This record gives sequence, structure tokens and C-alpha cells, in this order.
Amino acid sequence: MTRHGDPHGAAAAARLGRSVLLIAHTGRPAALRSAQLVHRSLTDAGVTVRLLESEADELKSAGYELDPVEVVPADARAAAGVELVMVLGGDGTLLRTAELVRSAGAPLLGVNLGHVGFLAEAEREDLNETVRAVVDREYVVEERMTLDVAVYNGGRCGPEPPVRTWALNEATVEKATARRMLEIVLEIDDRPLSRWGCDGVVCATPTGSTAHAFSAGGPIVWPEVEALLVVPISAHALFARPIVVSTDATIALEVLPDTTDGVLWCDGRRMVELPAGARIEVSRGDMPVRLARLQRAPFTDRLVAKFGLPVAGWRGRAEADPEDG
Repeated sequence: MTRHGDPHGAAAAARLGRSVLLIAHTGRPAALRSAQLVHRSLTDAGVTVRLLESEADELKSAGYELDPVEVVPADARAAAGVELVMVLGGDGTLLRTAELVRSAGAPLLGVNLGHVGFLAEAEREDLNETVRAVVDREYVVEERMTLDVAVYNGGRCGPEPPVRTWALNEATVEKATARRMLEIVLEIDDRPLSRWGCDGVVCATPTGSTAHAFSAGGPIVWPEVEALLVVPISAHALFARPIVVSTDATIALEVLPDTTDGVLWCDGRRMVELPAGARIEVSRGDMPVRLARLQRAPFTDRLVAKFGLPVAGWRGRAEADPEDG
């Protein structure tokens, strides 16, 4: 975890030539208004604001003033050299941004304009305070584990090289048609563990444990826990419970040759078709995603707030009476 702190605020921003990449869900009017506010506030503080070409065009078409601004193409260079990436939208927007900027190593700070927004750090009503914290560098940076995924469409020894991709939340194998179940053999560290007739299997990180894996009945795993999850979806088998394995493990899923075709989705964004006989290997990723955090609240409090969990009646640990020794 990297700590940031700057007592000099706007003056230091101007002196150091700081820049922030701003990405917004421009399909939402609230995101356009928020992007204008962030742009104006950061610019007034001496921070250069960088926008993707398409989003800058949409903001200008909506009548928002963006001078000055640095406009960049939507490719791997977009976040090169920036201090921070501010993301205005829901978890989908943040996952889209992670796909774009992960190789640059810039931390992402999400402002939730969606529903749950579990990956976001702030809410829209806190936008002014969030911008102030960015200007004053009052945030910490966490590195979140990712998954490296390799797909062998002819099996491990097939004639074609593997298709390689990655995920922050989860890599999900699903059946491609509603008519038949997938027949999948699960392998952990080169040894077969179980065979499932199922709708699919979710392989998730702790970050993704609150997403698709949770909906499929998997456990919530605290972000600091070093673990990988395997969660079968609607599996017809006696041994079909969620499994938690070491981050040193390699998970493999083999789609049996006599079953239906499948499809692999990584974070709901990157798709790979899986013909019968395909093999999917999942392991801890070499390149993390960096998330900026403004608050030091426990993960428990985040769960309660995001899911609206009932905690009424909690009394907490009683304070000891000094006279009791």
C-alpha cells in the first residue's frame, strides 16, 4: 500500500505539473454534469485534466466548457504519466477503465453514479470533498489481485496457441446454449478434483467475491486475504460447493468433448468462445489493478453500507470498568 499526502494543495499541484485522467459514463446526464464539475475544480487547482477523445466530444456536444483540457486516444497510452484516474460511473465503468489503463499502473478512484458501486470509493453527493482529497493527495493506494487466464481450444496439447486474457473480478465459464448443461472437470494443481454437469463455473478474486461469485452462492472474501475462489453455477453433483484455494494454485476447467459449447467471460467484458474439448487455466495475475482509497473504514463497514445489511441492535464490546481491575 502506497501512502500519499500533500499539505500544499493547489499550489503544489501547479508547481509539480500534476495530471489526472477523467473517465465518465457519458450515457448518463449526471455523469456529464459531474465530469464538468470535476474538470473545473481540478483545473482551478492547477491539475491538468486529461479526457478520452470520444468523451471530450460528447461533453462538448452537450455544451460543457472544457478549456483547458488534454485530449488523448482511448488506448494503452491514455493514462501514461498521470497521477490518478478518476472514474465517474458504476462498477461497469470502472472495469472498462481498468481494462484500458492497467498497463500504465495508474491508480483508479471510482465515484459511484450507479447502483451498488462496490468498487467505487465515493458517492456522487461527496464529489466536492473527493476532488479536494485528490488535490491534497489525501488517499492511499491498494493493489488488487488479478487473474491470468489461458484458453486452449484444442486442449493443452492442441495445435493452436492459447488465447490469453485477464480479469479483476472473475473469469466465468458458461454454457453457450440453454438446451444442455456443460460437462466440466475441475483440476487443481494438475490433479482432477471433480466433474460437474452445470450451467457454468466462476473463478474469482477476493475483489470479485462480492460480484458474480456472490450471486452464485460463493463466500465473501476480505480483500487482504490471499485466495482464489471456484464457484459452480447450478451444478448437479454431490460435491458442488464453493472452493477456496491458495493463490499459488493453478485452476483448470476442461469442457468435455461430448458436451455443449461454452463461452468464457472475463469481468463481463472480454469474451472467448469455448468449443467442446477446450481447456481453461486460471492463475494469479502478474499485474495487479491499483485502486485509490479515501477512507480507512473497515471492509465490514463497506459491506454493511453497500448491501444495506441489518445491524440494528448491535451493542459492541462493552467498555471495562476501571474499578474492576
